[in-house]
Amino acid sequence: MTSQLAIRARHDAAVERVDVVVCTIPTDAPESDGTIEWDETTIVIVEARAGDEIGLGYTYADPAAGSLVARRLAPLVAGRQATSVPRAWEAMVASVRNVGRPGIASTAIAAVDSALWDLKARLLGVPLVTLLGSVRESVELYGSGGFTSYSDEQLERQLGGWASEGFRNVKMKVGREPERDPERVAVARSAIGKTGLMVDANGALDRKQALALAERLVEQDVIWFEEPVSSDDLEGLRLLRDRAPVQIEIAAGEYGYDLPYFRRLLEAGAVDVLQADATRCAGITGFLRTGALCEAYGIPLSAHTSPALHLHPCCAVGPLRDLEYFHDHARIERLLFDGVAEPVDGRLTPDLDRPGNGLELKRTDAARYAA
Repeated sequence: MTSQLAIRARHDAAVERVDVVVCTIPTDAPESDGTIEWDETTIVIVEARAGDEIGLGYTYADPAAGSLVARRLAPLVAGRQATSVPRAWEAMVASVRNVGRPGIASTAIAAVDSALWDLKARLLGVPLVTLLGSVRESVELYGSGGFTSYSDEQLERQLGGWASEGFRNVKMKVGREPERDPERVAVARSAIGKTGLMVDANGALDRKQALALAERLVEQDVIWFEEPVSSDDLEGLRLLRDRAPVQIEIAAGEYGYDLPYFRRLLEAGAVDVLQADATRCAGITGFLRTGALCEAYGIPLSAHTSPALHLHPCCAVGPLRDLEYFHDHARIERLLFDGVAEPVDGRLTPDLDRPGNGLELKRTDAARYAA
């Protein structure tokens, strides 16, 4: 009876407080894609506390997301039953109506929601994937980097390294200098051998540029063309999907913040693979709902970046294809968190001996990068 009462008490525990830490991490080299350049990445980390447990979640976003968590979301969540995560999620979504649901507000909700799911699993003493319901034991990764700022030598070293470690697919950036891309893609192909090659233009091209590049890409056995045109150009994406060589899949969706956005992409027949990012689409709750939408449309889901945060939900969502092992985020997550899973033969496997998502904040290291 005492044990049952203790379990019930943890189930009924209220969120005591929600804390937020914002860190800005310099990149290890200059980076750029088809449209922007950057030399640092900001991560907004949320810790939700109940009983003697701390749930951890985060998003990659502007520091403004941290301010929104502290000012609006933390007071809203505090005092609520910690295990009623969807109810807290609905309250947070309702609270940002006049702030604007897409963008910063959605990333702020994402960090809190992911922390609450982790907290619930820890209160119940189970790994997060066990709480969510396991579909698979591990997740296939693809190595992602290949920035347009890289020299040929950097490109060869990074992509070739992932290929030698057993990654089945790797991805590089294109679109900044379309006339040079066929040469850069050939360099990558030489470095990775028979490993699958994916490219990402980040919406840098117009429709005709993208079609012309797709015809060249197939010569190097490219299998994936991400955001060949703007992800808001649904007709353009559909055009690419219909007219690009059949070997090349068209992918988009990383900038989706809510279900209506993903539904529009799917209704338009704009993608072969839908991407979603739990750090943008309002957390694990939004990510799982997006997975259900993909299943309804018969389209595979690919998780965008943030490998440590996505690992457990990716093992629990049905139509998953793979998870992006993005160079910047993999590096930051190892730097700031204990318990980060390491790839083995191009796959990540949750540690079922650790409760929740298995991550613990390295407070001393985080303090060094506090924004």
